Amino acid sequence: MDDGVRAALGASNLALLPGTVTQRLLTRAGLVRVPAGSVTHREGDTAEHVELVVDGLVRVFVTAPDGRTLTVRYCRRGALIGVVSMYATDFRMPAGIQAVVDARLLRLAPNVIRRVAAEDSQVADALLRELAERVFSFIQEIAGSAFTSVRQRVARHLLDLAAQESRTTRGTQAVLTVPASQRQLAEAVGTVREVVVRVLRDLRESGVIRTHADHIDILDPIRLSQEQGGTLVPAGQRARPPHWRA
Repeated sequence: MDDGVRAALGASNLALLPGTVTQRLLTRAGLVRVPAGSVTHREGDTAEHVELVVDGLVRVFVTAPDGRTLTVRYCRRGALIGVVSMYATDFRMPAGIQAVVDARLLRLAPNVIRRVAAEDSQVADALLRELAERVFSFIQEIAGSAFTSVRQRVARHLLDLAAQESRTTRGTQAVLTVPASQRQLAEAVGTVREVVVRVLRDLRESGVIRTHADHIDILDPIRLSQEQGGTLVPAGQRARPPHWRA
């Protein structure tokens, strides 16, 4: 178990388990590297899978008949993926899973996890907490996708991505860098690139972001957090800091 795996376990719903129990869960586990853009699971897949994000960024997305996609979850270090596949009757993947940036995943053995959970109530409780969190997060995602404008969804996804990404410094100004192109952002919020281009242009002209070919710099995350609620705070006016989701 390297430091990255330890950190990921510590950030997951398995964090409170005793070390001996965690070691049992890691039986037959394997660490895999997933290049940016790779799809690890596709809609309709039926195989059981349980994976822990060690580092990088992975998205869960659904696809419309016309080919557009909508991101319904970002999975960062400590995120568990696929727990539902072990318990859902006639399981079939309702969404695809793709690496946004280079990532490492710890692939656990579903039959091992299920057996240990059946024998240890602590593990069963951890998995129940994980499933409960997924239910709440997807309900919130439905509301966020159905009842907000494209502009608000773009702001929210930029903040979600920036919450985990590295901070850089340009002179005396702290900048959050989001590794996403306009096309990727359009796919994430379920619209077309042309609409995202207009939204990003407005945010750029407001001094909130700076756009590049393969990434976006967030110059003022506080003002951007106000935008996701529908109100862009004028430059120079103070606002409450955003709530960063891990």
